Amino acid sequence: MSIAIVLLRRDLRLSDHPALSAACAAHDRVLPVYVHPADEDSSWPPGAASRWWLHHSLEALRAQLRAQAGDLHVVVGDPHSALRGLIRQTGASAVYWTRRYEPDAIARDTSLKAALREDGIDVQSFPGNLWHEPWTLATVDGQPYRVFTPFWRKLRTQLPSRHPLPAARPRHWLTLDGSLPTAALGLLPKIRWDEGLAATWTPGEVGAHAQLALFAEGAVHDYAKSRDLPARHGTSRLSAHLHFGEITPHQIHHGLLQHIAAMDVRRRPDLEPYLRELGWREFACHLLYHFPQTPEANFNPRFDAFPWAPPDAEALARWQQGRTGIPLVDAGMRELWHTGWMHNRVRMVVASFLTKNLRQHWLHGARWFWDTLVDADLANNTLGWQWVAGCGADAAPYFRVFNPLLQAAKFDPDATYIKRWLPELAPLPAKVLHAPDKHAAALAACGYPAPMVDLAASRDAALAAWSALAR
Repeated sequence: MSIAIVLLRRDLRLSDHPALSAACAAHDRVLPVYVHPADEDSSWPPGAASRWWLHHSLEALRAQLRAQAGDLHVVVGDPHSALRGLIRQTGASAVYWTRRYEPDAIARDTSLKAALREDGIDVQSFPGNLWHEPWTLATVDGQPYRVFTPFWRKLRTQLPSRHPLPAARPRHWLTLDGSLPTAALGLLPKIRWDEGLAATWTPGEVGAHAQLALFAEGAVHDYAKSRDLPARHGTSRLSAHLHFGEITPHQIHHGLLQHIAAMDVRRRPDLEPYLRELGWREFACHLLYHFPQTPEANFNPRFDAFPWAPPDAEALARWQQGRTGIPLVDAGMRELWHTGWMHNRVRMVVASFLTKNLRQHWLHGARWFWDTLVDADLANNTLGWQWVAGCGADAAPYFRVFNPLLQAAKFDPDATYIKRWLPELAPLPAKVLHAPDKHAAALAACGYPAPMVDLAASRDAALAAWSALAR
């Protein structure tokens, strides 16, 4: 009787799962395993919001497996020691997993694969969470891409056309005694700040496909316009599901194509704007794989000499807590705290405010997002913050400073989004909320703080710092 172990990490699903499908096809019994680290040795350990999502995603996967007379075997410890113990206990001859691309994960997987193979174990790793592996696309001279548009042009011509794999099911799931309950991992907060997350999200593969169906039936039809309006659910809201591998980009693409195929040709939406956004996710992973130093180092080394303002704990706290006195910035930061998510347009605005108007180093923002976002992803987080700060690959030029007042007037003209997240300002008209510097008394009467910085003056100071660097 042939037994295989499938090590699950950021691939918490049963369908379109190459590693799990291969194990089920080749072996009589399959044991799905999740190994939680006893001591997190990563330089970017999962933040609080990610840990909340992980708990519920693991619970959702366990429910799926139990419905098939299986289970997810959960252990705590070092992956090598844990897997060796399970191999001895079960007599497993093979271990399968889905590849990860973060620098620390690559190093651990390389070491783990070598050690298990020395023990005579067949170890196989598979793609599964991207359209293409990061090393498969290169420029004409064989170099990694540094600019998105040519990267997307190349990727767009090579999107897979296969049907997603059906849900994997072996001849028999193997179950063992000794599996820990998910609660034993201590992923949930001890102080219950997570009510907003629970009210907003449904982690797990079933929740991912339900969210895809909502997007296909609604926002995708006007995505090019609605994606920039934070008051609307105009985006897919699939980023956390993608990060935890509860759904694949291939499944999303195929699902959207199936949805529009049944429509009249004249009414079919253009999927290109949304697919391009998924392309940015692939580009972020491509960059992280080829430039693994960038989570903590400027992609553009010229910015190593940039004169950031001294760290300002009070300013950073006001930004984190949504007390800057700039309504769109504060609305975004409060949405983030309540839901573990923030609209992408607003993410750019709050990041620009921190790095340009406050001139605080982008790493302060990257680490706060890492702790508070349910979709915190090292590749996307790094690309996004360095893009706004002007020091990354294909970055917005440093002199592009998002004006949060103009952004609010353009993309939240009725202040619907602002009033949703700043309810103390709900009685005020939009024209007041779009010009807080001109209506200080009205805002103060609502208990709202005055702007903590002059937007024009701080913009000028940021540009002067950039000009000094440019020389």
